[in-house]
Amino acid sequence: MSEPIEPAATAAAVAEETPQYLVGVRLREPLLAEDHLTTDTDLHVGDLVMVDTGGGTTVGEVRRPKRPLPSFKRDRVYRRVVRRATTAEGAEWRDRRAREVRGVETCQRMARGRGLNMKIVDVEIEGSRRRVTVFFNSEERVDFRDLVRDLAREFHARIEMRQIGARDTTKLLDGIGPCGRQLCCSSHLRKFDPISVKMAKAQDMPLTDSRLLGNCGRLKCCLLYEFSTYEELRSRLPRVNTPCSASCGGSGCMTG
Repeated sequence: MSEPIEPAATAAAVAEETPQYLVGVRLREPLLAEDHLTTDTDLHVGDLVMVDTGGGTTVGEVRRPKRPLPSFKRDRVYRRVVRRATTAEGAEWRDRRAREVRGVETCQRMARGRGLNMKIVDVEIEGSRRRVTVFFNSEERVDFRDLVRDLAREFHARIEMRQIGARDTTKLLDGIGPCGRQLCCSSHLRKFDPISVKMAKAQDMPLTDSRLLGNCGRLKCCLLYEFSTYEELRSRLPRVNTPCSASCGGSGCMTG
């Protein structure tokens, strides 16, 4: 007589047989899309879904089409798409984003009224609307205590001011780079690696050229992309103006 099958084992087997997909979902418009796990085969770019956040659920927008979960990523932990968002949830999500966009203008106007030298970059309103986070950029130290009181009265919420640097500012604002493509920081970069003048020198770029600077006014992040290749080639190729000792019999000098 065969042994009874445990319900837990049956559920696990069914879960393994169910096709799983990765879909890119962003929770807010300025943010990058993150991979989320789903079994829904009918999700498309632009759909609104409810995703797990660890402490609850929130609305997100599908920004990358689904693709099968690769076998080498099955051991990774992903947030899950719980279900599709209802019409009411989608309307509330869009309304909150519209309030955030208007909030940027409101905060900038109030900051200007206080004579503060700061640029309001983004405003994030929690779903409960009890907390508002204001992201700003400034080249100097800003005393925003009076501004916080003004904003608290305006939004009827707790205000958190968060200062960000030039690179993060450009990432949130987005734009087109000199190459004609969307900025790397806004499209795919997950973090900012240190960029130094050494990287430009290694690639024989003129250090006085303003084209080395990106939209943020800092050295371009793309200087890092080929830097390791230049370093690796310089470590084993003959130096310029040194005798060439190639096995083919060449006896000239390296020129560059």
